[in-house]
Amino acid sequence: MVYIIFKYAITAALVVIISEIVKRNDRLGSLIASLPLVMILTLIWLHLESASAEKISNHAYYTFWFVIPTLPMFLVFPKLNAMFGFWMALTLSSLMTILLFYLFQILLSRFGIQLFP
Repeated sequence: MVYIIFKYAITAALVVIISEIVKRNDRLGSLIASLPLVMILTLIWLHLESASAEKISNHAYYTFWFVIPTLPMFLVFPKLNAMFGFWMALTLSSLMTILLFYLFQILLSRFGIQLFP
């Protein structure tokens, strides 16, 4: 139980630290947020918990494919935010990302890559 609390604390601290940096310097905060820190932490947690090499490798592999359809959100959200405000922009960006996940899965399945069972 202490280990899980430790994992939560480290992971939450990362988000808080990044949001505090963004308040002072949006570019530096964005640079840090764009780093795969959560992915690296996840790989570390899996390794420390003795996950198999296959499980760890699969996690990295599928994360790569799942990142791609999320990227357009970072370009669309600022425009929508300026036009409609934060909550509507967040909602529309999220819906667009869900649609892109679906379409991306269809495209990848044509190449034999299955992201969803």
